[in-house]
Amino acid sequence: MTAGSGLLHIEAPPESLVMSGGLFHGLQLWVNLPAKDKMMAPRYQDIRGGNVQLLTSPDGGALLRVIAGELDGHQGPGITHTPITMIHATLAPGAEITLPWREDFNGLAYVLAGRGSVGTQRRPVHAGQTAVFGAGSSLTVRADEKQDAHTPDLEVVLLGGQPIREPMVHYGPFVMNTQDELMQAFEDFQKGRLGTVPAVHGMSEGGL
Repeated sequence: MTAGSGLLHIEAPPESLVMSGGLFHGLQLWVNLPAKDKMMAPRYQDIRGGNVQLLTSPDGGALLRVIAGELDGHQGPGITHTPITMIHATLAPGAEITLPWREDFNGLAYVLAGRGSVGTQRRPVHAGQTAVFGAGSSLTVRADEKQDAHTPDLEVVLLGGQPIREPMVHYGPFVMNTQDELMQAFEDFQKGRLGTVPAVHGMSEGGL
């Protein structure tokens, strides 16, 4: 979703999932827009599992889902105005991946489930932890040989993007470049000037 000049939205799991119970992950990633694009027209994307780019490691030990950006020539469906790469990786016990990474991107790994290590020094990580990578042209992640009984694999989200390096102020759901812009955003919200996204699954775009 690109909030742009303003978009009202609520993230909620499907009712059927709530009724059936079980564990699911909800991950919300906010990617800041450059100042020149802050007030662009809003846009909404409904990306399903069947739309992502699926890749495997040469030994078959890892499944990679390219959600946004590009990995070694493979493009994900997510569209962002700030260049980023977002990948959901599933690594079988003992599997290791080293992925090419743009040197002008930062990089981090967030562990959804399981245990493993990151980097050439194999720093340990486990569920709920975030690892920040240093400068370089690749990211390395490895799954421990033994995982928790309720988690058969290491599930990790790999993220990176091109730093904007612009001033930023935020409060609540609003992220702007100046305090005046932040106050204007609150006023627009209070006066009902924001657009809405209808709860229709399968739609490709929405907006004002």
